[in-house]
Amino acid sequence: MTHPELHKKTFLLVLIAISAAFACVISPFAAAIFWAMVLAIVFAPVHGRLLRKMPVRRNLAAVATLLLCLLIVIIPLFLISVALLEQGAVLYGKIGSGDLNAGMYFTQIVGALPAWIVSILERFGLSDFAAVQAQLSAASMAGSRFIAAQAMGIGQHTFDFLIGTGIMLYLLFFLLRDGERLAGLVKNALPMTDHTKDDLFEKFTTVIRATVKGNILVAAAQGLLGGLLFWFLGIQAALLWGVLMAFLSLLPAIGAALIWGPVAVYFLATGAAGTGLLIVAFGVGVIGLVDNLLRPFLVGKDTRLPDYLVLISTVGGMSLFGLSGFVIGPVIAVLFIAVWQIFGTRNALGGPD
Repeated sequence: MTHPELHKKTFLLVLIAISAAFACVISPFAAAIFWAMVLAIVFAPVHGRLLRKMPVRRNLAAVATLLLCLLIVIIPLFLISVALLEQGAVLYGKIGSGDLNAGMYFTQIVGALPAWIVSILERFGLSDFAAVQAQLSAASMAGSRFIAAQAMGIGQHTFDFLIGTGIMLYLLFFLLRDGERLAGLVKNALPMTDHTKDDLFEKFTTVIRATVKGNILVAAAQGLLGGLLFWFLGIQAALLWGVLMAFLSLLPAIGAALIWGPVAVYFLATGAAGTGLLIVAFGVGVIGLVDNLLRPFLVGKDTRLPDYLVLISTVGGMSLFGLSGFVIGPVIAVLFIAVWQIFGTRNALGGPD
């Protein structure tokens, strides 16, 4: 092995080792760094327009964009979180006191079932309602304990949350101000052709903007509509259920129905047919329509991902990376398709593009 080859391989090993060590150092704030990058990409067009109006005031343009991000994203999420914790605490108290009991609601539903449905359930060995009631009661208590644990966890980790948010906002300022230069440095370091790098970077930014804008807008719309419906009907903890519908709506097609569906079944089975039918009609005709109209327009159009791939990548991403996975999953899916398309093009042309 010649000295130049040895030096090159040694430097490559040092580069990998130092990069791995640096990744370990910043890993406690990986979520803050990731969301700073995401917000910088999402708000880059706004920052670009401000920068064109004040080209010599880069710091002022970045600060103005940062304040806009605070007003649109950070502060509303903080206020919703505070209200959600309050409703969660009230719900926990009612479950603990027995005012709310999933087993009791199940008993009411079973008692309202027609005799022919009960006979069918008995035929298939599904008539052990007492066991199901006990399991639901235990599940409701476990759910209440989970809510309490999450509330206590948020209180105990408030300082860490504030530190992470501060780091995210601090990085966001520099990513907005110096984003183009930093992206250029990353591009120059990648051992690829300019065409390939431009293509991958374009797909990366496009899918992040489309996924964040699409999923968040769809989730916010479905959660708001579902929460307003529950509030109008007098259902307890409407904000909590609305937030849960918003969170579950990150799953295409099936999300929000996992909340309003069982509630509609309960009202239908307990004789409140008008309320149950209203929930079904509103859930299918309004909440579902939001998903069917907005999601393909905001997400699928820009990412060019089929619905089944959006669903699989979203669920898989969230199972691996938590809440951030609803962005990371589709990004990985789009880049996976992109690199294989580039690979296929190269093979077809008989060499690099």
